[in-house]
Amino acid sequence: MAYDDILLEAEERMDKSHHFLQEEYKTLRSGRATPGLIENIKIDYYGALTPLKQLATIGVPEPRLLVIRPFDPGSLQAIEKGIQASDVGITPNSDGKLIRLVVPPLSEERRRQLVGQTKHMAEEAKIAIRNERRDAIKEADKEKKSGGMTEDDLKRFKNDVQELTDEYTNKVDELQEAKAEGLMQV
Repeated sequence: MAYDDILLEAEERMDKSHHFLQEEYKTLRSGRATPGLIENIKIDYYGALTPLKQLATIGVPEPRLLVIRPFDPGSLQAIEKGIQASDVGITPNSDGKLIRLVVPPLSEERRRQLVGQTKHMAEEAKIAIRNERRDAIKEADKEKKSGGMTEDDLKRFKNDVQELTDEYTNKVDELQEAKAEGLMQV
């Protein structure tokens, strides 16, 4: 494997870790209604577990309200049951055509707990990024031993992969700070 290939592969994996954290943060209930809060809830739809976003449109007409419009009106009860069975902690209200979810405001204590959770999630993402750095350096060491990379190339590679690691850990920190700030807003 060439120098650029190893670096590119490491960058792709680091980017995946960052993207995964973004998706995880969407599922945190922040007191504000967001489709990410419920879109991946699995609904038992005719015997198949299907993500909610494939069964209905999810709208946010107000900051604390989610409206779910099923594509198939017959799936309304299944969606309701799926939401109740999930760990979202919001009771659905149905009028026979659509489902409304009122997102209650969070207490100060719960906000602080969620901020702690975002820090933990961010640390896990940073660990994954550092593991990618370690794996890339191992791969480069193998390449050097087989004669595909010089000592200078290896040293330059280690500097480049460290810069990449620093860049992605900074992105994770920025993402965590933004999420924590959003959670603490009333």
